[in-house]
Amino acid sequence: MANVATGEVSVRRMLPVITASTLGTAIEWYDFFLYNFFAATIFAPLFFPNLDPVTGILASFTTYYIGFLARPIGGAFFGWFGDRVGRKSTLIVTLILMGVATVLIGAIPTYKSIGFVAPLLITILRFLQGAGVGGEWGGSVLLSLEYGDNRRRGFWASWPQTGVPVGLALAAIALLICKALFPGEAFLQIGWRIPFFLSALLILVGFFIRMRILETPEFTRLKQEQRVAKAPLGEVIRYYWKEIILSALLRSGEQAPFYLFTTFVLSYGVSTLKIPVNTLYTGIILAALIAFVTMPFASYLSDIVGRKRWFMLASLGMAIYAYPFFLLLQTKNSVLVVLALVGAISIFHASLYGPEAAFISEHFSTRLRYSGASLGYQLASLTAGGPAPIIAVLLLAAYKSYIPLVLYIILMALISLLAAWGLREYANRDAAADKDIQVTEAAIASEAP
Repeated sequence: MANVATGEVSVRRMLPVITASTLGTAIEWYDFFLYNFFAATIFAPLFFPNLDPVTGILASFTTYYIGFLARPIGGAFFGWFGDRVGRKSTLIVTLILMGVATVLIGAIPTYKSIGFVAPLLITILRFLQGAGVGGEWGGSVLLSLEYGDNRRRGFWASWPQTGVPVGLALAAIALLICKALFPGEAFLQIGWRIPFFLSALLILVGFFIRMRILETPEFTRLKQEQRVAKAPLGEVIRYYWKEIILSALLRSGEQAPFYLFTTFVLSYGVSTLKIPVNTLYTGIILAALIAFVTMPFASYLSDIVGRKRWFMLASLGMAIYAYPFFLLLQTKNSVLVVLALVGAISIFHASLYGPEAAFISEHFSTRLRYSGASLGYQLASLTAGGPAPIIAVLLLAAYKSYIPLVLYIILMALISLLAAWGLREYANRDAAADKDIQVTEAAIASEAP
């Protein structure tokens, strides 16, 4: 199959690829966000009933963090297979892993039934969820990126990113429907389990669609030329360690705020500000739907003005919005609260998250791209996304004010700005073409007798 990166491809040709990558990603994030929502609302009394409210939320967020701890492990593990075996088959495995783990979470008895075994089981399954997401992202992005062309690389690679707001909206909608069907105590008994069981149907749909997509042209050519990496993880760390570190830091300004906007805000809004939880879910759903449009649009703009310039400007925007976001929440006015969430998720987060897929992936050569991009992307789970709600709960408990939360977001955004400044610009050029030759030659030389 010919490599299409150097020529322009049509939307018609890309549509099946975009559908397969985006839908699969949406399903994976639906599964992942379900746990996040319940960790912020009902998992503390169900699985940690003997703890006081603040400690119970912290314990619930700690098991939530296990999923983030697993993401770079899954990225490294599945990245190896993605660079050795192929993007398509690895994506199918991650989809199945995520689906099985999610369905089993819905079947776990609570602490009242089996004691400490309940939080232990949910922690193990959360780890498997994280590993699945860790392997999923790299493959779904590369599926779009390696079928696309250089001129619109940011736009093509952004579509799997839209799977995040789609999954977010689906999870919130499923939760609200089940709360309406199982009011009060019934929701704590059985209602919360239904959205997890529904994951099985979504996985079947995603599996069928992904099976119909061929391997990417770039990886197919790599296999034909017998240039597939023999030890991709070791090679990518050796030759791309700087890009991996900067990619992880790059995500600070979107990753940490995002989980404050979508997870921490549920416990903070309900427990501290006494905002109706349905108002918060409505804001999240509306923001997610709008982000489905704003993410590709921001990525299209990054193709025009350059990834570095766009990302640095968007990081500044996130820093500036931190204070107005919490100020709007303090009003407790439903319209303003929804407006705060829409601005946070569909404008400022989307402006960073959409172009990020191409910005990270294009810094790695084809033969090591799955491993490199996955590691760079998923390591931010340890430093930004995972600890963000835990840090926010601790800051709020210590200072009784939202100002430290504002400063935390500003700090994360400035880290992103500096990381973007340290990375190279590859918009409208071959992705890491200059380094690809050096790495291949070095790898061949090291294997010579």
